[in-house]
Amino acid sequence: MERILLASPTMHGEENNYIKEAFDRNWIAPLGFNCDGFEDEMTEYLGGNMHAFATVSGTSAIHLAVKLAGVRPGDYVLCSDLTFSATVNPVSYEGGIQVFIDSEKETWNMSPEALEEGFSKYPDAKVVVLAHLYGTPAKLDEITEICRKHDAILIEDAAEALGAEYKGIKCGHFGNYGILSFNGNKIITTSGGGMLLSRTKEDRDKALFWSTQARENAPWYQHTELGYNYRMSNVVAGIGRGQLKHIEEHKQLKKEIYQRYKEGFKDLPVQMNPYAEDSMPNFWLSVLTVNEEYMCRQERTDNCTTWVHEPGKSCPDEIESILSENNIESRPVWKPMHMQSYYADRDFIGSGFSEEIFKRGLCLPSDIKMTKEDQDRVIGIVKKCFGGN
Repeated sequence: MERILLASPTMHGEENNYIKEAFDRNWIAPLGFNCDGFEDEMTEYLGGNMHAFATVSGTSAIHLAVKLAGVRPGDYVLCSDLTFSATVNPVSYEGGIQVFIDSEKETWNMSPEALEEGFSKYPDAKVVVLAHLYGTPAKLDEITEICRKHDAILIEDAAEALGAEYKGIKCGHFGNYGILSFNGNKIITTSGGGMLLSRTKEDRDKALFWSTQARENAPWYQHTELGYNYRMSNVVAGIGRGQLKHIEEHKQLKKEIYQRYKEGFKDLPVQMNPYAEDSMPNFWLSVLTVNEEYMCRQERTDNCTTWVHEPGKSCPDEIESILSENNIESRPVWKPMHMQSYYADRDFIGSGFSEEIFKRGLCLPSDIKMTKEDQDRVIGIVKKCFGGN
């Protein structure tokens, strides 16, 4: 039986037109007309009033934002705890020290209360790195107000949330800097790539300068700053231009997947990943959490897991294993950053709710090419894990 995937690229054909033009014009090097077009079309889609720079990855875009924010060795940076490591690793690239901020229950994103506590404990912190988890917007009014009060720069990691909206405004608009990702599993893809969003052309130009090895305007290769090779390929950008035409279609299909899971699980002791009423996620990944009282015994080390099946109960690792046996891909929720061995010496602010989501959560197949029959298979297997038919 054909494998059901978590999230894979969906191509439509228009991508080939832009790629072909790049080949026909022999313009396959980094930067070029497709990069320019992709940046312009993305800012128009997001609602304008920003400057975009296409990068080789979302991680490189975050690194550029961290540099633009002025993070220096020894600076404390308040970061989302429940996220992928790429959100916070660039702080270390610049010698900063992450302070991890717990999640809140309504969106699973950075808790405003914990963020305020973070500023109380680290009053010199001047940068916040916020991630919108699984395509769900954070409590942006509260977080932006806290950053304003403390005169802090907000880096908004919208890598998973392209097209998601908070009070009618698309994510990426709320920070001093916004980050997008077009990795192969994202809602649109360039196979690999990202984008930095900034409020000023000066910041965009500085990012371009750093991303082209910080080469000075001289007849020879002259360098007075450390540079990087962070430019997006003109060919890759062509894929993105074709993909962007279909983002609303992708969002709708993702929403339908989420709603079918929610309906299918209504009689099970599980909950779907929540979102606030004043926001509209892009539903990138649908995630379930098992109610605490219906968790069978599950134990995890850094690299393996064990569980004991109990009638009427289950756990994420058991469900993942049984789905895998049926050729269906799923994966655990991001392991919180404060639980990672590499960041064991970093401070954590909060009550540990992010740990609960990790313990009880599982990302379900959310591939937009998945048929309703495929999804019914997934739902049926989850039901059987709890003893249903």
